[in-house]
Amino acid sequence: MSLLNVTNLTMDFGGLRALDNINITVHENEIVAIIGPNGAGKTTFFNCITGMYTPTSGDILVNGTGGKTHRINGLKPNKVTEKGLARTFQNIRLFPDMTVLENVMIGKHCRTKASVIGAVFRGSETVQEEYEIVESSYELLRKVGLENSVNNLAKNLAYGEQRRLEIARALATEPVLLLLDEPAAGMNPHETKELDELIVRIRDEENIAILLIEHDMKLVMSLSDKIVVMDYGKQIAQGTPTEIQNNPEVIKAYLGEDFA
Repeated sequence: MSLLNVTNLTMDFGGLRALDNINITVHENEIVAIIGPNGAGKTTFFNCITGMYTPTSGDILVNGTGGKTHRINGLKPNKVTEKGLARTFQNIRLFPDMTVLENVMIGKHCRTKASVIGAVFRGSETVQEEYEIVESSYELLRKVGLENSVNNLAKNLAYGEQRRLEIARALATEPVLLLLDEPAAGMNPHETKELDELIVRIRDEENIAILLIEHDMKLVMSLSDKIVVMDYGKQIAQGTPTEIQNNPEVIKAYLGEDFA
């Protein structure tokens, strides 16, 4: 079953066309990578499907939580998250002066049921929900290897650990599709290898599909089921890693002759 269907997505900024009729489908348990040179429109695409921008035209359909299909064009980011999409950012956006555990608990906010009155008077249901949030947040930290850092401030984590914390916070929203914007940026080879293993584990153990933007071609080729190539806002190719690696147009526009 498809989780995300993007059809003829177009985004104009004044006279500049940043995205030109992009068509992408992501299915259950699939890892899809979007690659292309700087300025190709990759992050603009992410911003359109996560509510940061309202696209000029096209459709964004999500088969999200509850098994319902939602058209999410123009929805605010928090509403997009409620529909089952969660993302990380190219520039890490944690709450630096909050603990590691608190950062993940914030991600649970969109799934909580307690009302303002419940939070003030702290009835038994509210207390139970708070306990469950702490427990599930700790479990997510265990899954990303940060269980020993729960009480550390986020700003005191190593860079690769901050990346994993941001992924844990995104997972706390209980997505059907996780969007990762250059997750390996700034990582050393050891951290990148750990990230590769984590992404595959999230797909296999949590049954969450992954859509990622990435420049690390070794990472992309090793874990992707499908790759979409963009250049100057246009979609120039789509296929398996082998098909993309041998596509003459992709080699010319992005990969280079040495990669072939």
